[in-house]
Amino acid sequence: MDQQKAKKARQLRRRHHVRSRIVGTPERPRLTVFRSSKHIYAQLIDDLTGTTLAAAASLGKESAVKYGGNVKAAKVVGSKIAEEAKAKGIAKVAFDRGHYRYHGRIKALADAAREGGLQF
Repeated sequence: MDQQKAKKARQLRRRHHVRSRIVGTPERPRLTVFRSSKHIYAQLIDDLTGTTLAAAASLGKESAVKYGGNVKAAKVVGSKIAEEAKAKGIAKVAFDRGHYRYHGRIKALADAAREGGLQF
């Protein structure tokens, strides 16, 4: 098995390990994070119906950041997702970090969402 396949297998194992315990409901949706090298994305997902309730990203015209691959952009996305959740009447979420470690951009997004009023 080459190195990239092994890395992907480790990521999938970590992702399934984290997601096996987290289920999003309409009252407490799953706040999932996707991190690429240039941008960061966050979604509030209701797993019972399979719908996305709210989304925020560092990509797009309404984004207030110049470059989305840093901690500053993650803070903006975290506060934006908290603002959208508040507008829809959502106060509690289940944080799903996926296969990413809880530090850097992922931690900054989570902290900004907490400061915006979301409870994890």
